[in-house]
Amino acid sequence: MLTIGDKTFRSRLMLGTGKYPSFAEQKEAVAASETEVLTFAVRRMDIFDKNEPNLLEELDLEKYSLLPNTAGAKTAEEAVRIARLARASGLCDMIKVEVIGCDKTLLPDPFETMKASVQLLEEGFTVLTYTSDDVVLAKRLEEAGIHAIMPGASPIGSGRGIVNEMNLQFIIEQSEIPVIVDAGIGSPKDAAHAMELGADGVLLNTAVSSAGDPVKMAEAMKFAIQAGRLGYEAGRIGKKAYGIKSSPESGLVT
Repeated sequence: MLTIGDKTFRSRLMLGTGKYPSFAEQKEAVAASETEVLTFAVRRMDIFDKNEPNLLEELDLEKYSLLPNTAGAKTAEEAVRIARLARASGLCDMIKVEVIGCDKTLLPDPFETMKASVQLLEEGFTVLTYTSDDVVLAKRLEEAGIHAIMPGASPIGSGRGIVNEMNLQFIIEQSEIPVIVDAGIGSPKDAAHAMELGADGVLLNTAVSSAGDPVKMAEAMKFAIQAGRLGYEAGRIGKKAYGIKSSPESGLVT
């Protein structure tokens, strides 16, 4: 079970709701993934206009926890304002903090991210913070009291998978709060890899919504995350320079 703040989840897959070809495919993909957490950009969804198309109206929200995010924010002040808007709508007190510092790479601004996270903690939010794979920043955010750290595997939407395994491993090893790998996952292999390293979960969007068949990819990601977690818990064999016989040396028929 994955526990974040006061919430507990069976699924370790969190799914984004943006950029699907249609609402119908989006709804099917959500069902196929068996996720329990749906994330969406508050700034890209008019949650107060009943005339606007809204995935949330198409789903049984009793089955899901909503994770609004502050995508589009470039300052801590903007991120805090977006989070307050999400809470005012009555969605939930859980928020994914995302403050972009570079428009070309879409990498987060570490200073504004920290500032926003601390402010939202003071206001009583359950805070999940998106960061780069900066090991020291991850530790400082945990010390500040956030509820989950969300390091990117690679830049948002790049599909490059894990580009800095060592830093991600360091973050996971030193963390006493959940580590959710977020951004850059491109395939089930990448998702399984993240889980085998010991991540507590994976957040996906583009890898599913932009796949040739989003519904099949959502299901594939579900199984990859389950397999990766089981592999981590089982403990893989060590890597060796040379081959080692798998058959016993003694008791051979002569």
